[in-house]
Amino acid sequence: MPKKKSLWPYMMSLLLLAVLASGCLQKAVIYNDSPPEKILAAISRAVGENDILSAVVQIDLVTSNGYHPVRAVLVLKKPSYLRLEFLSVIGTPHFFLAASPEKMSIFIPSKGEYYYGQPAAVNLERFLPWPISIDDMVMIFAGTYPSLKEKLIAYHSYQEENFLRIEMVAQSRCSQIIWVGENNRLLKLVRKDEYGKEIYNVKYDHYEEQNPVAGEITISMADRITSVSVKYSDVKIEKATDLSIFNLPVPANVKTIPLD
Repeated sequence: MPKKKSLWPYMMSLLLLAVLASGCLQKAVIYNDSPPEKILAAISRAVGENDILSAVVQIDLVTSNGYHPVRAVLVLKKPSYLRLEFLSVIGTPHFFLAASPEKMSIFIPSKGEYYYGQPAAVNLERFLPWPISIDDMVMIFAGTYPSLKEKLIAYHSYQEENFLRIEMVAQSRCSQIIWVGENNRLLKLVRKDEYGKEIYNVKYDHYEEQNPVAGEITISMADRITSVSVKYSDVKIEKATDLSIFNLPVPANVKTIPLD
């Protein structure tokens, strides 16, 4: 009689295939089948248009001149209201910045100088070493993504590993890509110019369940040298009832210098 073949190798093969299939299925789970515009709207609502976010932040700035840590108070309202105060170890802050859609003011007490002008990136670069507009900075520090400056935007989304990748392309070919994780948490952003060259990228880390804003947000410029990391503490989100905090009055006995 012919010898019966053992079923054991076949059973082991089936078991191995089942394990591999299980692992593949876990990685292939569709994160979200909602339209990208709906997901982007959910991300944008983390801090509402009528909210003011305030926090004490640790800013770690890296430039070609070295590492510069500073503690600061950050206050913002979307889309383009910002107040930033660099705190001294002892005494009053040594740098004040206040910006609204109409104007920007900067006061440096140690020099007795008060600057004022348009809230343009070129003016901001004279004081903060990263070429990002006030509008983009506010949106990023509010835990969301900046807007492309055109009305007609093409959206594309697809699964990438365990994340959802959303691409936004304007008619000018300026674009940005964001990666979204669980609970519509924004994880990463890459901003590109009309030639497809990266301008900067942003990483959103250390989310806490009760806080809609990432606990740490890092902007890295395309030069691969300049970066600014902002770590949040004492975060408060309140309804905007008074916008006077975004107005910086001219102190007495200081030199006023126009930026434009």
